[in-house]
Amino acid sequence: MLAAVNHSQHKIDIVYLWVDGADPVWRAKRQDALTNSNDVEREKLARYGDVAGRYRDNQELRFNLRALEKFFPEHGHIYLVTDGQRPDWLNCCAGMTLIDHTSIIPASALPVFDSGHIESYLHHIPNLSEKFIYLNDDVFFGAPVSAENWFGQHGVAVFKEQMHVPDYGALQKDETALVNASILSKQWLQQRYPQYQHVHRIFAHAPRPMLKSVLLELEKEAPELFEQVRQTVFRDWQRPPIVPDLVPRWMLHRGLAHLREIEYRYICSGDADAAQQFEDLGERFGELAFFCINDTSDNAASDDPQLLRIRETLLGLLPLPSRFEIDGD
Repeated sequence: MLAAVNHSQHKIDIVYLWVDGADPVWRAKRQDALTNSNDVEREKLARYGDVAGRYRDNQELRFNLRALEKFFPEHGHIYLVTDGQRPDWLNCCAGMTLIDHTSIIPASALPVFDSGHIESYLHHIPNLSEKFIYLNDDVFFGAPVSAENWFGQHGVAVFKEQMHVPDYGALQKDETALVNASILSKQWLQQRYPQYQHVHRIFAHAPRPMLKSVLLELEKEAPELFEQVRQTVFRDWQRPPIVPDLVPRWMLHRGLAHLREIEYRYICSGDADAAQQFEDLGERFGELAFFCINDTSDNAASDDPQLLRIRETLLGLLPLPSRFEIDGD
């Protein structure tokens, strides 16, 4: 369902990608794609590129919308990008539009299971405002949001993580997609801008404030990179994502963005000290600008205690339903 009217360009829209990896129709589609791939394509799969945790729905979107309504009620339109899916609890009321892959991605490229491929088309969503925040459903606002902190006089806010990226000279088969995204960004930016200084950190696991005009401009400036990532079906270590890494670095280099240090939390459900991480989140909730609960339990069963802890924690922090939930669900 596409919106029929333009939304206010003064509002900051919100864009989510969402998938339900337990959906039998979607699972059959994914299995067909795997079966039809050849040995060369399977060899290109990125590290952790096709584990169950990448597609699993732990009800994060439900609680993400609760956090959005609690901490950023003046947000603009919400766009939920899915592959013909819809949460059974979702009340797709005024203020939200479902965007099917078929409405922004060419039919010849579908189906796609690589978020890097899908997100390369986000700026083509009809009626999307100039300013928008792209959120993975496992990245939550954790304190009241001020628009000026994200789109202020110094440009778009960019957040770097603590994780250091080694100074690799080439893409690495055994590294994650985000590390390879950093390597690709460095290669492209240094070739184009001799004075470019690379920050050897990851730019991910945070809300991503974006400018639609910048993405459209970059698509013209780096068509080869967009073409490359739009050839993937699954995460591919040789064709890493460009939106979560190259875009913020390009904006920083051009003076359209600035680095910000901020209090946040990055939680991994599969870590040995995950219980302590969740406890710390509960103690700091309401003070942290944002937090990410990354499902790193990989191929754990849906009733694994590690995964149940995610849902129990979010329910404790955000017990009140949002207007985007069906009454009584």
